[in-house]
Amino acid sequence: MQRAADLDTLAGLFPPGCVRFRGFTVFRALDVTDQEVLSSLKRDLIDKESIVSHARFEGLQAKLRTLFRRPDLRLGLAAIEGDRVLSLNYGAKLDHSCIFADSVHHKVSEFAGTVYARATLEGRPIFIENLAAYPDRTAIEDGMLDSGVRSIVIAPLRYQDETIGSLSMSSSRPGDLTALQAPRLHEVLPLFSMAVKRSMDELDNRVQAFIKEKCTAIHPVVEWRFRKAVFDGLERGAAGPGAPPSEMGEIVFRDVHPLYAIADIRGSSTQRSWAIQSDLLSQLGLARDVLRAAHDARALPILDQLTHRIDESMALIEVNLRSGDEMAIIAFLRTEIEALFDHLQTFGAGVSARIEAYRSAVDPRIGTVYAKRRDFEDSVTLLTETVSSYLDLEEQAAQAMYPHYFEKQKTDGVDYNMYVGGSLLEDGAFDPLYLRNLRLWQLMVACGITLRTERLKSRLSVPLEVTNLILVQHTPLSIRFRFDEKRFDVDGAYNVRYEIIKKRIDKAVIRGTTERLTQPGKIALVYSHSSEAAEWRDYVDYLRRLGYLTAGVEDVELEEMQGAQGLRALRVTVDLTHHDADTRASVAGPAVPYPT
Repeated sequence: MQRAADLDTLAGLFPPGCVRFRGFTVFRALDVTDQEVLSSLKRDLIDKESIVSHARFEGLQAKLRTLFRRPDLRLGLAAIEGDRVLSLNYGAKLDHSCIFADSVHHKVSEFAGTVYARATLEGRPIFIENLAAYPDRTAIEDGMLDSGVRSIVIAPLRYQDETIGSLSMSSSRPGDLTALQAPRLHEVLPLFSMAVKRSMDELDNRVQAFIKEKCTAIHPVVEWRFRKAVFDGLERGAAGPGAPPSEMGEIVFRDVHPLYAIADIRGSSTQRSWAIQSDLLSQLGLARDVLRAAHDARALPILDQLTHRIDESMALIEVNLRSGDEMAIIAFLRTEIEALFDHLQTFGAGVSARIEAYRSAVDPRIGTVYAKRRDFEDSVTLLTETVSSYLDLEEQAAQAMYPHYFEKQKTDGVDYNMYVGGSLLEDGAFDPLYLRNLRLWQLMVACGITLRTERLKSRLSVPLEVTNLILVQHTPLSIRFRFDEKRFDVDGAYNVRYEIIKKRIDKAVIRGTTERLTQPGKIALVYSHSSEAAEWRDYVDYLRRLGYLTAGVEDVELEEMQGAQGLRALRVTVDLTHHDADTRASVAGPAVPYPT
């Protein structure tokens, strides 16, 4: 038994040919092709170059041929970006690692009425077993027939309930692709959706980076136009991996309606000058007290001479504070007076007390007396922040009424520009109803600003008044983005007049008088043509009925200003006793009953 496994021994016991074995063997095989192909597709599509690298795209196509058991299957992918369709297919070069550079570009409108549009609208795959027999062929389908396609399936690619592109599979044999293959197709669609979404996100990051470099922040309403300009540049200039687009072309919006208004703090320049003057006089007075106390302790002629210079400075700025006086006085105090303090403290307790009083009054951050200016700036900040916050709130609601371009500036007051028109929107939708609605909204907001600033008066350290002005222009104009200044400006010589008026109108006076047009508690509506005034009178009458305005409308002519002649203005008074001052302009309803 020890040699039972020895072949020679066994051969002696059982000679070859005298033994036969009979029976059967069972082999069990499990087809794992589909699971393996799907797993492989998942691994491949994780790679960011999976759909833009030529070799990897061919690999994806080969695996789909295996999964669907169609050796002639051809894969096509398309991504939707705005009004463009970026089409990837087996014949594309796919060399640049960028879905935009590696695609054939079409307009979405080119696919109207095609099987692609049908799949997108119905949100499901469309199988055409025999394209030659398809009754609703367009030029797109005819082109596929000419290229040898006979059977095709078009499936929309979706991400978060939004169609972001399409997947197509085609064959040169009729009946190769049928609805029986829908289950397998639904397994791969999410994989390709994620791959296309990732590639589009990378493209979007590239576009956003270029826009920020060239244009800084862009208003959301017109961002589509900047994206289009970048894509146009990419289409013209991308030539390699990571290649930047060529320079953006001009960005002009034509036939837009401008709306402009300003809430200005009356006399802010005078108040600021007075605050600076008061603080300088206070600081000079404290310095003089130090020198006099030092002179009393030790009668040094130089101390008397410095005191004389301080008296001269005080006399000058009490009469008129000129440009440059503040810097000159502060420099004098720091270099010639404060530099002596450490030594003058040795003159006695009286001098030390005066020096301590001086130093306590000086703001340590800026090295000057800043009491009156702080009161002034705190008051200005409270007013401008209140107006700005109210405008932001109302602007959000106004955007919901109709999208428009809006920009706001804060200085000693708040002013804003609005542009309204179909050219600003990607779909071009516009109706004059929305323009009239925003003009009415503009007047209601001015009433709201007046009411809110009136209620702030008791909280202001410095008594300040706010005036409101609206510039009326019903003639549309064009605006152009200035890449050097990174902002929009009016385009054309005629339209420049509008900008000139904007810069000068807040200083306008009524013809034949010295009275400023803008007055606290009132709203000035500056216009050029009688037809403009007629429309705004209707708005005024409506708001008077709602209780926002008091009775009576002033219609005045304005003194001519350089570049701004022939202007008139309506002036209305806000009812400061309005019983519901918190009423939002965007949601306001009747505040008082209409007269019967």
